[in-house]
Amino acid sequence: MTVNFYNEMVDAEGNLRSHYRAFADWLASMPTERLARKRAEADTAFHRVGITFAVYGEEAGTERLIPFDIIPRIIPAGEWQALQAGLWQRVTALNAFLNDIYHAQEILRAGFIPSEQVLRNPQFRPEMIGVDVPSGIYAHVAGVDIVRAGGGDSYVLEDNLRVPSGVSYMIEDRKMMMRLFPELFSRHKIAPVQHYPDMLLENLRTVAPKGVGDPTVVLLTPGAYNSAYFEHTFLAQQMGVELVEGRDLFVRDDTVYMRTTQGPQRVDVIYRRLDDDFLDPLAFNKDSMLGVPGLLSAYRAGRVTLANAIGTGVADDKSIYPYVPEMIRFYLGETPLLNNVPTWILRRPDDLAYVLAHLPELVVKEVHGAGGYGMLVGPAASKSEIDDFRARILAAPDKYIAQPTLALSNCPTFVDAGIAPRHLDLRPFVLSGKGIGMVPGGLTRVALRAGSLVVNSSQGGGTKDTWVLESENA
Repeated sequence: MTVNFYNEMVDAEGNLRSHYRAFADWLASMPTERLARKRAEADTAFHRVGITFAVYGEEAGTERLIPFDIIPRIIPAGEWQALQAGLWQRVTALNAFLNDIYHAQEILRAGFIPSEQVLRNPQFRPEMIGVDVPSGIYAHVAGVDIVRAGGGDSYVLEDNLRVPSGVSYMIEDRKMMMRLFPELFSRHKIAPVQHYPDMLLENLRTVAPKGVGDPTVVLLTPGAYNSAYFEHTFLAQQMGVELVEGRDLFVRDDTVYMRTTQGPQRVDVIYRRLDDDFLDPLAFNKDSMLGVPGLLSAYRAGRVTLANAIGTGVADDKSIYPYVPEMIRFYLGETPLLNNVPTWILRRPDDLAYVLAHLPELVVKEVHGAGGYGMLVGPAASKSEIDDFRARILAAPDKYIAQPTLALSNCPTFVDAGIAPRHLDLRPFVLSGKGIGMVPGGLTRVALRAGSLVVNSSQGGGTKDTWVLESENA
C-alpha cells in the first residue's frame, strides 16, 4: 500500500512551497562536506555545554546527546497565526475544565464527560477540590503536540500539562543555527524565540498570591539525576531565579521559605518540575525525599502558587484527550479550531472490538504513558509483539486508547546518507497567566530513523530549529 506523506518543503507535484524557496536556493549551494562539518561542530558544542538527557531503564548514569538536525523546519506566517488561535482556544478550555472539575463539576453533571473518567482518574487530586488558584489558571505552561497528516491538515496528538519539557532545546537550537549559519538570518525574517524565559518569568510573576507585590520565584527540580535536569538549570539561569531542591525549602505557618545564607526568604511562586506524587510527603507519597513537607497545606492556604497546579495531570491524561473538543464547545461555545486525532476508547465495548480486530493497522497507547513508552505501532510491530499487546489490552482495556497510524508529514533532514525526508511533529509552548502568550514556533522533533514515526528523544528522535516567518513575503 502506497502512503502519501505531506512534505513540508515540496508539494505533491514536486514544486517548492513558497516559504521554502529562499532556503532551498541556499541549501542547493551548500556542499555536503560543509553541512557535515557544521553538524559535527554543533554536536561538539552541545556536548561542551552539556545539552544531554538521561535515559531511564539503561545503565546508571547513561546520558545521550539529543541529535540536532541542521535543516530547519519553516512555517509561514499565516499558518502560524491559525495554529496560534487554535492553541489559545484549546488551552483556555483545558484551564476552564480543570477549574470546573475541582469546583462545580458542571461538565460532569451535564454528562458531557463520564464522571468516573475524571473522578477515578489517578491524576485527579481530591485534595484540590474547592481550592481557588490565582486567576483560575492550572496549566501555566502547556506543551501541545501538533502533527500534520497526509492531506496537510494539522491535528493535536496530545496535550502535555504536567511538567512539559523541551523548551530549552528550542532555544538552544536557535542559538546554534544563528552561530552556524548567520547568513541565513539576514536572508529570512524569522520570528525570535530567545525571549521565552523572560515571558515565562513574567507569566509566573502575574500569578503570585494576592497581596504580593514583588514575588520571589524559584524553580523546583528533582535534582541532577532527572532526565530534564539540563533544562531546569538552563531556565533558572535564564530567568535569574534560584534553582532549588526540596531540601532547600521548608514550610512554617503555611508559608514556604527558602534557606539562604542570609536566613529564610519567603517563596511566592514555585515553578515545579516534579510530579504531584513527590511534592509533599505529608500529603502524597510519604517516601518522597524530593518534595517539601507541608507544601500542600501552604498551597491550599493561598500562600504560594505552584506552576503547574497540583491535579493538572488529569487534563492531559490520554483517556481525557478525546473529550477536549467537547470542552471547547461546553466552556467557550465555539467550534474547535484544531482537530483531535480520531481516537478509540477501549473501555467502550464497540471500540475495543474494533481495535482488537485491527491491531496491525493502529497505534495503541497507555493512557498514562509518556515518552513513547507503553505503546504499540501496529504497522511496525511483529506478530508476537501484537499478540503480547493484545493480551495486555484484554487484561485491562480501560488503560488504553487507540488511534489510526497517521501519515506524519516529513521534512528534508541531514542524515548520514545525505539529505532525506524524515517524519516530525511540533510542540509549541503556551503560557497562561493574566493572559495567554507563546513564542512563535516551538520544538520540532524529528524521527531520525528511516521510516520511523516515533519522534521522542528517548526513542532515537532528534530536534530541528523551527522558523516562523514574520510575514508571508519573508
